Amino acid sequence: MTVAATPAPSPAIAGEQSGVRLARSRRNAELSLLLLAMVLVAAYGATVEANLLDTVTPDFWMPAAALGAVFLGLHLVIRFLAPFADPALLPAVALLNGLGVGFLRRIDLGDAPVADRETLAIFAGIGGRQLAWTLASVILAAGLLALMRDHRSVSRYAYTLGLAGIVLVMLPAVLPSSISEINGAKLWIRVGGFSIQPGEFAKLALLVFFAYYLVRKREVLSLASRRFLGIDFPRGRDLGPVVGVWLVSLLVLVFEKDLGTSLLYFGMFVVTLYIATERVSWLLIGLVLFFGGAYLAYVLGSTVGGPFANFYVRAEIWLDPFADPTNKGYQLVQGLLALGTGGLFGAGPGGGQPDILPEVQNDFIFAGIGEEIGLFGLSALLVVYLLIVERGLRAALAVRDSFGKLLAGGLAFTLGLQVFVIVGGISGLIPLTGQTTPFLSAGGSSLMANWLLIAVLLRVSDGARRPVTGGGGGKAARPSGGPPEQLHGAPTEVIKP
Repeated sequence: MTVAATPAPSPAIAGEQSGVRLARSRRNAELSLLLLAMVLVAAYGATVEANLLDTVTPDFWMPAAALGAVFLGLHLVIRFLAPFADPALLPAVALLNGLGVGFLRRIDLGDAPVADRETLAIFAGIGGRQLAWTLASVILAAGLLALMRDHRSVSRYAYTLGLAGIVLVMLPAVLPSSISEINGAKLWIRVGGFSIQPGEFAKLALLVFFAYYLVRKREVLSLASRRFLGIDFPRGRDLGPVVGVWLVSLLVLVFEKDLGTSLLYFGMFVVTLYIATERVSWLLIGLVLFFGGAYLAYVLGSTVGGPFANFYVRAEIWLDPFADPTNKGYQLVQGLLALGTGGLFGAGPGGGQPDILPEVQNDFIFAGIGEEIGLFGLSALLVVYLLIVERGLRAALAVRDSFGKLLAGGLAFTLGLQVFVIVGGISGLIPLTGQTTPFLSAGGSSLMANWLLIAVLLRVSDGARRPVTGGGGGKAARPSGGPPEQLHGAPTEVIKP
């Protein structure tokens, strides 16, 4: 008897089936990692209560459960709207966000009267507000995933977003200090009891514009005029965009009185330019321009004063914080002492004294956490940040269109640069800045903007990992590729999962 051989599926169908199986397994892996992250957050909360209360209350798990429900909702949105998205992004961000809420609740427990600590509600105090902001931020990220089914669609609004980004950056600088200034930096807009940091949203808008502009101009910017020490340098007339962004960053440094924001905007443009052109010379030019501008601002602050005085004072504190440890250098000195007290393993969650640190819930949350989890714990947190940046860069490498590459690469680098700026300021590597630690620090503006950043990375990674299929009688899925200029012609089909 002859047994008829079962015909092998066509490569397209096999690839499609394999891709579907891969997507399902990755979503399940995401769910497993997410549950593990929430277990760690619950364990952190239990340890805090054991050290602060000498007991673990029956409700210690409730903040972690509330966070878990919020993140589970986003996981379900990703499962249906972006099934091929990177499975490591959501769990890593959820872990950081959860630990941030847990530490802020630890501050609330430490500040509360001893008799009221065991009955402190989960939505009380700074930790409760951060939990509510987390809910709002995750809903906003889910809404962005639902609206932006293809990351290239946002390039249609590149110039509008670029203009909006410039307005958001410069708005605090032109407002009165009573409305915009906190701790010497003009980064806020405060009306009544409501405050917002517009620069957090400006970085997303500007990155979209940078990515779109550099895709269209990269051939011109890649041209070399002369070679020096083995490096091809651009033509002089092509330096206009870099010099323009450099001048804007100096205006931010001078009038908003913040080195971190200036470095963040200029750095993300230069790196996006490097990704677009692959010219090392742009990095060298960017470094020379930025450090030259910072030194010029320092010299003018020591001689002229005026708008340069604030940066000069911050630089002097950075150079020798112990020269005035009880006044100007108090915040940085206390941060350094907290990190030193923590040592290798820390005092344990709930065992430190973060209430001594000024602005421990915002600028110095990394130092406050470091006192309790030590160098090893801080290293683990930095590894989680590194993982997020690495997955963002991986999405940039894998996506098939130039706009997506620049957008994802710029977003990933911006997140990493923000972490460097705040950790560098706390550790004394660079002058102190007004930047917040992503996903850890209290505040709705930073949390919302960074969750939107993660939503864009999820969308780009979904396009990058989506299998390219065709033929075999099945529906051909269009690869997520092609230049953004396609979006200005005939409409292209976007295959929904």
